[in-house]
Amino acid sequence: MKRTAISLTLVVAGFIGGLVVTGRMRSASDSRAEPPAAAATAPAPATAPAPATAIGGPDFTGIAGQAVKGVANISSLQVTRASNAPFASDPFFRYFFGDNDDMFGSHDQRSLSLGSGVIISPDGYVVTNNHVVGDNVSEITISLPDKRTIKGKVIGTDPSTDIALLKINATGLATVPWGDSNQLKVGEWVLAIGSPFQLSRTVTAGIVSATGRTGMGFADYEDFIQTDAAINPGNSGGALIDTRGELVGINTGIYSESGGYQGIGFAVPSNLARHVVDDLMKYGEVRRGSIGYLGIEKLTPDLAQEVGAPDTSGALVSRMTRATEAYRAGIRPGDVIVAFNGRKVDDPSQFFRFVADAKVGTTAAIRLLRNGRPVDVKVAVVSSAQRRR
Repeated sequence: MKRTAISLTLVVAGFIGGLVVTGRMRSASDSRAEPPAAAATAPAPATAPAPATAIGGPDFTGIAGQAVKGVANISSLQVTRASNAPFASDPFFRYFFGDNDDMFGSHDQRSLSLGSGVIISPDGYVVTNNHVVGDNVSEITISLPDKRTIKGKVIGTDPSTDIALLKINATGLATVPWGDSNQLKVGEWVLAIGSPFQLSRTVTAGIVSATGRTGMGFADYEDFIQTDAAINPGNSGGALIDTRGELVGINTGIYSESGGYQGIGFAVPSNLARHVVDDLMKYGEVRRGSIGYLGIEKLTPDLAQEVGAPDTSGALVSRMTRATEAYRAGIRPGDVIVAFNGRKVDDPSQFFRFVADAKVGTTAAIRLLRNGRPVDVKVAVVSSAQRRR
């Protein structure tokens, strides 16, 4: 009897324990699957929860989907004359035979340049890079997002900023609206849209890494936006878009030791590109300020010591011609230009930008250092187009 009682007690205790454990497990499972009865009748919260994409990062689907409609593919066929000489590229050969191709004759050499372009007006104006169009262009073909392929013509080019304006015979096109590149801040999200390696309308994302970059060697007039959005061959001339879906830059080049993307890309700011485009539309060329030809060098510590400059800020005049406004104003080789119209000049690129942006017909105030002493001169600003003629 005693054994029977003990066995019965153990069975009952195990049964009750099982109920407790099972009950807890079921209760935990229910709490994940279903809301309590009271919660089922509660009103919905006033603010809807954020979409799932917001948890992992910003959602660019809307602005990307709209912007790609205004980015086109561009192919430019260029024809150049090439010598038939067997060793035409050999400097030793050229030394003896010169550059005269009459001896061996020449032939047409065709090359195809591929890039991207941004549609900026419904009636077919397209902005791209000058290096996408190239020199001696024979034929330009623009492929639109709607799969149409249309012949384009060059309205004008500006090698100084690496901007070109094209036109196609089409209407009702989707466009990318101009944005204000002066409002860009370092760390702001941007999208690069183009056709890298002929992959049409590729979208990459990154941030603004820096603004006002100069000395990159892509153009004479440099004021680049730097971004880590992936830019590769074929992206040239494509769009740099901000989070409002507006055009803030024209993708132009990359810094790379491998030839591919390494996280450093550059774009021409939209405000500069828009100024160039407006001039090309109106005049067929860009009208900039000029004070005549000046050979300018960047100051090194040794050069600064030689000319008596306190540091390496400024632009060293190394050579010039007499028939210029600069020479008539009293500027001479060896002078260091340190200010232009009251703005400090840090380097030659900045000085060239200040001159180019100066209003034609005005007089610019330039401060120099000559043998370490400040000298102020007044220089007439003329049109760069007039200077070329």
